[in-house]
Amino acid sequence: MDNKITIIEGPTPTFEAINSEWAAAIVEAPASFEVVMTNLRTANGQELIDRCNRTWSQQDTMYLRYRNPIGLEQEIPIVAARALETEEGDKIVLWVRVKPEQVKLEIRLDEDEE
Repeated sequence: MDNKITIIEGPTPTFEAINSEWAAAIVEAPASFEVVMTNLRTANGQELIDRCNRTWSQQDTMYLRYRNPIGLEQEIPIVAARALETEEGDKIVLWVRVKPEQVKLEIRLDEDEE
């Protein structure tokens, strides 16, 4: 279970699209994939980064495990991670690999753009 970061409590993570060439380069594969990112609060950000690095150094895949909005358990591969210390506490930024059909586009307008 060392190759999984599991969200135990809280809402389903929110994934954000990113426009970055490095992200596309690290998921080059015969199948088509997208890279999205999520920010999560944590009590031990650096420990999670260390677990990711140990897993990747063994040529294994690290996964984010969470429950989707209807309660089903899901796992998606993590391709990059970064720990941050903020005023609100520790956070971890994860870049994960998803299939294009898993990406749900959400358009949000600012109040001035109505």
